Amino acid sequence: QVRLAEPGPGAGGDLRFFSSVLRRADCVRRCEEPRLGAVSRHRAAEEVRADFQRRVPYSYLQRAYIQLNKLEEAANAAHTFFMANPEHMEIQQDLENYKTTSGKVSLVDQEARQHMEDYSAGVRHYDKEEYELAIDFLERALKGYYSEDEDCQVMCEGPQRFEEHEHLDYKAGLYEAIADHYMQVLACKHDCVRELATRSGRISPIENFLPLHYDYLQFAYYRVGDYVKALECAKSYLLFHPDDEDVLENAGYYEGLLEGTVDPATIKPRKEAKSLLRRHKLESHLLQVAAAGLGYAYTEPNYWNRYGARQDEHSVPSSISSEPEDGPRLSLTKKPMPKPDRELKEGGPLLYSDVKFVYNSQQLNGTQRVLLDNVISEEQCRELHRVASGIMLAGDGYRGKTSPHTPNERFEGATVLKALKYGYEGRVPLRSARLFYDISEKARRIVESYFLLNSTLYFSYTHLVCRTALSGQQERRNDLSHPIHADNCLLDPEANECWKEPPAYTFRDYSALLYMNADFEGGEFIFTEMDAKTVTASIKPKCGRMISFSSGGENPHGVKAVTKGQRCAVALWFTLDPLYRELERIQADEVIAMLDQEHLGPSEMNINPKDEL
Repeated sequence: QVRLAEPGPGAGGDLRFFSSVLRRADCVRRCEEPRLGAVSRHRAAEEVRADFQRRVPYSYLQRAYIQLNKLEEAANAAHTFFMANPEHMEIQQDLENYKTTSGKVSLVDQEARQHMEDYSAGVRHYDKEEYELAIDFLERALKGYYSEDEDCQVMCEGPQRFEEHEHLDYKAGLYEAIADHYMQVLACKHDCVRELATRSGRISPIENFLPLHYDYLQFAYYRVGDYVKALECAKSYLLFHPDDEDVLENAGYYEGLLEGTVDPATIKPRKEAKSLLRRHKLESHLLQVAAAGLGYAYTEPNYWNRYGARQDEHSVPSSISSEPEDGPRLSLTKKPMPKPDRELKEGGPLLYSDVKFVYNSQQLNGTQRVLLDNVISEEQCRELHRVASGIMLAGDGYRGKTSPHTPNERFEGATVLKALKYGYEGRVPLRSARLFYDISEKARRIVESYFLLNSTLYFSYTHLVCRTALSGQQERRNDLSHPIHADNCLLDPEANECWKEPPAYTFRDYSALLYMNADFEGGEFIFTEMDAKTVTASIKPKCGRMISFSSGGENPHGVKAVTKGQRCAVALWFTLDPLYRELERIQADEVIAMLDQEHLGPSEMNINPKDEL
């Protein structure tokens, strides 16, 4: 590669520099074109780029392989798509079918990034206390990471977009043009840290990704007796977080173990970590200088968020238990999770004397959970069921899909506004339609009060839904009525993460399910761990029972298969952000307010009975 020359003094002093630039450009072109062909003038549309980012072609590939009866290839294509789209219910069902029909359990992610795979394998071995294997995979992951970082840096030197202007209309001077292009290249290079920590199809990176390698390694090396490597990795981690009390204490302990054999001062952080961090800080400085001096909009992200932490509170070295009380100890308690934007409380008043408390979060083995009975009476359940029979449509609330989560059940639903419309038109009793509105408001008030929220809880979506087992399709069922998910983030069991990003309903804060009946088989509501497998609580629905919980990744949940009969419930989602209030609920509030004033005609109520909602 041609080395860039330094500019000389005086007139023409920049010629040496630009001469080397021109020679490097010629070198790059002569290297690239024979191998890759001439650079295309055409660019893929943003929609196409987004589809490839979310691995959409693999969804089509799966269908094509099925038509060719290549089930193994179809299963791998489906798995590859699913790894980037864990919220996609149909693909999840397809994968279960492949496992059942073909017995295929081992699936291949054809877009897997090797450094990510090695990191995940290292963490799995670490959690099993298989420290030698953990070291092998984590060291391999680090080597792959730094190799990928070099590739990412090079790729950023390709064509940039000049987002705010067309190239032909460019009016900037020479040095402004160079600065503009270079800042785009530099911003791309600076973001390689985020790119390499982000799983395919995701937007959010794994927090603290690179430092975590060293955090896992420092303790793994300690457990296999390699205290020099343990100290080296601890010092490497401290480059990123010099005030981390846990690792500072660990480093001090390792130094004590080495006393008399090795001078701890001679053990340095790893060169590659030091080099990357130094480069990253310089990039940040240049980007901020450009933002201040050249008018670029730039905000430095927090690339090394400490809340991405090693979770291993069970791992306390047995050898340390024999140390004297005043001796050094490893501080390996679970590091704090990110502070929520509100203080989490529970145990507030239930507001209604007939409502019966059953279980709290601790009894339900989780966070921000409550189970209540007698929220509505047996008579109200029957009346609500009669309303449901008169207003529900198959696929309502599921974009018209009658079996959105499983092909073995039919889903029907209706909203509050639809119920009021049908009540006004006389299709169902108005009093019964009003009941749907009133009990959902009662549920909202209970949730707001019990969780001691210091701001108003608004409806985000209200849905009366029934799911019915389809006859002839219940034998050997191994699927769920509703797969395990979280309500405001995309659950990724493989990564043990929940990504709070679209298409998840990220604005949802609390959820509630108010059950209407128990005369069916199956259909238990379940909470699980983040792995979507380990069940932490199971709840059998019955009339008047309500389960409520916070909507985030702390509460993965689903519904077991309904194998006989029909299961009905009022599903409620709430938000603390008034910007995301349910529009139909606001309209329903206006209708109720007018009905409370007096019985008005259709024109006076501004409701057209023929309107389709």
